[in-house]
Amino acid sequence: MPISSAGSLLLFGAVLIQLAGIYLFTGGFLLSRLSLSDTTICTSGCRLEPTHSRAIVLIIDALRFDFVSPNPPEPPSPFHHNVLTLPRRLTAEHPRNSFLFDSYSDPPTATLQRIKALTTGSLPTFVDIGNNFGASSIAEDSIMKQLQAAGKKVAFMGDDTWLSVFPDSFHPNMSFPYDSFNVEDLHTVDEGVITHLFPLLLDESKPFDFLIGHFLGVDHVGHRVGPDHQSMKTKLMQMNTVLEKVVQLLDDDTLLVVLGDHGMDRTGDHGGDGDLETSAALWLYSKTKELGLEGTLTIPSQLLGHTVFPGAAMPHRRVQQIDLVPTLSLLLGLPIPFNNLGSAIPEVFQRAGLLSQALKVNAAQIKSYLDAYRLSPSGGELDESWSSLEKTWSASTDGELTNMYEFNRLALSTCRSLWAQFNPVRMGFGLCLLVAGLLTMWSLFAQISLTKSLQHAYQGLWLSLIALVIGLFSGVSTHAIVKPYIMDTTLIDYTLFIGGSAACLPSIWKLLRTLSARSLLSTPILLILHTLAFFSNSFTFWEDRVVPFLLASSILPFVLKGFTGPTVRLRNRILGFSALFAVSIRLMAISTVCREEQQPYCHVTYYASSSLPSPPLLVRILALPAAFAIPLFMQRVLNISRSDAGIAKLFLLFIFRFALMTASAAWILEWVESAQILGSWSAALRSTRSLLGVLSFATISILAPALWYTVPTCLDVSDEANADDPKIVSTSGPKKRKIRVIGFGNAFGSPYLLFWSIPFCWVFATSQLTGQLILGLSVVALLSYLEVVDSARDVQALEEAFSSSTPSALLQDPGIFDRASGSSSSPQMTFSEVVPIALLGLQVFYATGHQATISSIQWKSAFVLTKGLVYPFAPMTVILNSLGPLMLVGVSAPLVALWNRSPLIKQPSQNKDHTESVVRRESVLAGLGVMIYYGSLLLGTAVSAAILRRHLMVWKVFAPRFMLGALSVVVVDLGVLLGVGLGVARIAGKVEGMFAAVVPQVSKR
Repeated sequence: MPISSAGSLLLFGAVLIQLAGIYLFTGGFLLSRLSLSDTTICTSGCRLEPTHSRAIVLIIDALRFDFVSPNPPEPPSPFHHNVLTLPRRLTAEHPRNSFLFDSYSDPPTATLQRIKALTTGSLPTFVDIGNNFGASSIAEDSIMKQLQAAGKKVAFMGDDTWLSVFPDSFHPNMSFPYDSFNVEDLHTVDEGVITHLFPLLLDESKPFDFLIGHFLGVDHVGHRVGPDHQSMKTKLMQMNTVLEKVVQLLDDDTLLVVLGDHGMDRTGDHGGDGDLETSAALWLYSKTKELGLEGTLTIPSQLLGHTVFPGAAMPHRRVQQIDLVPTLSLLLGLPIPFNNLGSAIPEVFQRAGLLSQALKVNAAQIKSYLDAYRLSPSGGELDESWSSLEKTWSASTDGELTNMYEFNRLALSTCRSLWAQFNPVRMGFGLCLLVAGLLTMWSLFAQISLTKSLQHAYQGLWLSLIALVIGLFSGVSTHAIVKPYIMDTTLIDYTLFIGGSAACLPSIWKLLRTLSARSLLSTPILLILHTLAFFSNSFTFWEDRVVPFLLASSILPFVLKGFTGPTVRLRNRILGFSALFAVSIRLMAISTVCREEQQPYCHVTYYASSSLPSPPLLVRILALPAAFAIPLFMQRVLNISRSDAGIAKLFLLFIFRFALMTASAAWILEWVESAQILGSWSAALRSTRSLLGVLSFATISILAPALWYTVPTCLDVSDEANADDPKIVSTSGPKKRKIRVIGFGNAFGSPYLLFWSIPFCWVFATSQLTGQLILGLSVVALLSYLEVVDSARDVQALEEAFSSSTPSALLQDPGIFDRASGSSSSPQMTFSEVVPIALLGLQVFYATGHQATISSIQWKSAFVLTKGLVYPFAPMTVILNSLGPLMLVGVSAPLVALWNRSPLIKQPSQNKDHTESVVRRESVLAGLGVMIYYGSLLLGTAVSAAILRRHLMVWKVFAPRFMLGALSVVVVDLGVLLGVGLGVARIAGKVEGMFAAVVPQVSKR
């Protein structure tokens, strides 16, 4: 098999093992909740007499409690404070008719999960966040189903997610959905709700029984410009005006409910479990009919939960957001949905006898649900807590308010912990396979390094394939034997685990045979420390600050060579480029976004402020100059080896530069539009920046690849006849020819750099302005490091030559040692040379405004190419923005092997391989190296998540970091396959083909 195909196949096999391990561990660690399809069918005693015949539920998306609270958490926003005044004023003036609460919305705080909770009363699970972009119909019982069963007419207007999850619940003539994910649009959805809301309220025929209006403007303002922007004040004032008009039009028999489905953090984002994200406003108002009694003295204090915001002077009444489901159902005379775990809000049922009846119906419904769950396939999960639940239920039958409420809350807390249950068998399978895959990659790396041959490692694949087939059959047999005893595993689990492990055994056996104390000690200490550190939640919080230290430390061995280099030129090159590398890393580290856990020791610099997600002034000034300078810097570095020949200048200084500058211009226009600098030109700005984004992507996705694939070399070749030149190349013709090749010394590295610039520009175009500057600095750091490695190899080659038996060979060209001349062998690439590349990817990930948290996702990137949410472009650009920096790691890895390696490098080989195979072989080594590094980090995050799965911080810290680790491995592996399978294969084939017939004596520049 050709060497390039063998290398790609080896890499692909390693990728499959990693993916199988991720699949198994994820299936055991991130479990979904079992939803029961039962529906509450009420005969008697399971509902109350309705207090209201109609209800209006207005959801102001991301309406945080402090927007309506007189004591917001510190630091107070200059715009939300005392803006949404109506709920607070009416609650103070009419305490029997109006109640204002802080409602706790269970994480993940994404809209889809909150809609499910608000209608079913059930709890989301961690992995439900993945469904936020692909809502499916809710099959379990809900208040929507109960309304339908009661023959009620339901009107809807606003966020179209409701129609995705309840496609048949709304009256066809009173359903007005609007696109929910276009965060660029601050007004269309709200204006649409207003347009259709008030005609229905003014209609004297009362065409609806239940109305849902879902406003999105507050949420979109938060995502787009942050909660402290003037637009937030304007939007909240608009919502306040809407509420005032609704209250005026409210009839005596209609209940008004106003709430936020979740809150937002200080940057305007949500999705996690921070205090500001889970604190949502909830306001209930009845115009004339009293909901409760004045004061709460008649309610036992055990039923009234409170919370104190940071910096607040007094506690605030807090309820669970899912408590709205039984409360609203009972007020409207409906049965409580079957899967509900919420508890009726006591204040709303203070009137004589109603609170006791409400809690009794509520407790009976929850007990019915628990009994049904107990009989389900997952019922065994309740075994440990069942006796406690039964005991509390028995106590609640005495009718005491506190006992009934305690049972409801015990059921809720039990199910919260219950749905954090894990499948230890699948987790164990996944961990074992991740370890086996990592050892297999180490074995392949060692084999290729020792034998200097890909073919030797490839030949071992046949034994692995035979072992795989045997393992697959063994997996089927094992599943059939253990199926009666282990219920929570499937046939796929056993075939993947046993088959994958069996395929790894031959490579692991070879590794164990060659293992020694010296090889163990040679494992990079930085990788070991980085992997083990994930057992500390503190390190995980601050990983973005530790990575720059590890990265700077990783080049220390090269710096030491700079002090001891045999020539002044090499010493200056190593120390100079090392300094440039270190400065670039330090400047990148200035850019930060802050996790909640890092407060108050973190200051946001990626944005203008912690609550204003726009680029800082200095970034806006430097954006276009940086876009102009990046290609120039790349060309100047290539010029060092005279490899900026061929298509390099055209590609870099025109095509690549055009793509970068149009991308920067598009984001500058986005800032101009967001800042409302040219308010009347908003539509024109929006169209222009979409056009610029499309131009950037089209240039780098169509024109640049076509040019590179057609002419993938950066060489200028001239053929001159000269019989007197001692460096004439002998040919079969009658004359001797002089072949002059410009760019020969970096014949592989320079065209691969052009190839790498294509995915780099994809990431650049989807990154905000600060991220673009960081990416520019990463180019400086990457190329500086490559020059450091090249010079360090020269030092090593010189030292080896001087210590050899024929050091006089160096005197053929005094003053300058040029490894590309073919006068010396090339040092073997080592794993330590790949470590800085791997760490640089993490540094760029964090410095471009990302964290291992859901709320750090930059949703603005969804609208780089289009004005609205258009599939598949919106998800594609968000993924490129979020994971693109890590994908570039995989694509960058072969540069370590290709940089300043000429087609005629000589390197000893045990199997007499052609010298041309050196770059292919070492490209595979480089790819394996970064895969090993990120595979080790994944293993560290997975083991820590498994061991610490009962840790208080598991869903806040360890689970998100594991998910980032898994996604990192996937995108890094994809980058490696793209780089080695396409980039290296095309370049190596073209360059080697050009020089295949040339005798290795070439005059070059």
